Amino acid sequence: MHNRLNYRVAVEEIHMRVSEAASAEKSQVGSMREGVLELKILLTGEDDSPSNYCMQMNRTGSGGWSTPRHRHNFDQVRYILKGTYPYAKGKSMPEGWVGYFPEGVRYGPQDRPEGLEMLTLQFGGASGNGFLSVARRERANRALQSKGVFKDGIFSYVDANGKLHNQDGSEACFEEATGQKLSFGSPRYQDLVLMDPASFQWIEDPVAGVFHKWLGTFTERRTQIGLTRVEPGASFVAGGQPSIELLFLSRGSVEIGGKTYGPHSAFELAAHHEPVAIRGVTPAEFLRLVLPQF
Repeated sequence: MHNRLNYRVAVEEIHMRVSEAASAEKSQVGSMREGVLELKILLTGEDDSPSNYCMQMNRTGSGGWSTPRHRHNFDQVRYILKGTYPYAKGKSMPEGWVGYFPEGVRYGPQDRPEGLEMLTLQFGGASGNGFLSVARRERANRALQSKGVFKDGIFSYVDANGKLHNQDGSEACFEEATGQKLSFGSPRYQDLVLMDPASFQWIEDPVAGVFHKWLGTFTERRTQIGLTRVEPGASFVAGGQPSIELLFLSRGSVEIGGKTYGPHSAFELAAHHEPVAIRGVTPAEFLRLVLPQF
């Protein structure tokens, strides 16, 4: 998988990273899973850091995409942009919902229909295990194809003694990439946390024309998930968080430092970033994410 990112920095003195989906390079998840999952990687963090992350838009391609029931050693946030997401047998997330997928908690099997679109943020959780970059995962995927076979989301190979081994495809890629046995911290939650933003009320900011819905704060490291709405002409001040803050513009347009950004733009502000004014041009709404504090 080619992982060359196309970042656009808004203004040099602001030092925030900005990416636009329209100019992001397209790629796909490799053979560790069945079917076609098209990716647009918007922003990534620093590999080998407990705060590493990947923010991506993904779309299910022709024929769908599926996984067995599995778990990860990192956290995820999923925001359904179009369609309904079947995340487990008989269970699904409707369009517009936001889900927190805690590390160590199993979900699946997934059988995603063609055309399903979502924003996915994968990031190192409270355990400090970090997140293996997509680029490293896909290199491992290709390397494993010379040793065994991926089928139905499972990697199968025969060892030197002739014994057959079956392993979750994602788990196999992690171990190939790192040379370490994949371990999981004790799950902090019994299940996924699924949220319907429409059931939350907008709370007005002290700044007129700015409104917030904080959906939840998770774990002892205070991962935060919420929405912010900005009316035309109003200015929302981002930055100053104790850890990385990520913004995804789901609708509308905003202006930062004289440049206008439209839907599906993404913004990264580093920990303790100086405040940045984001002015609404047309009615705008962000998904806001504050990563764990380490």
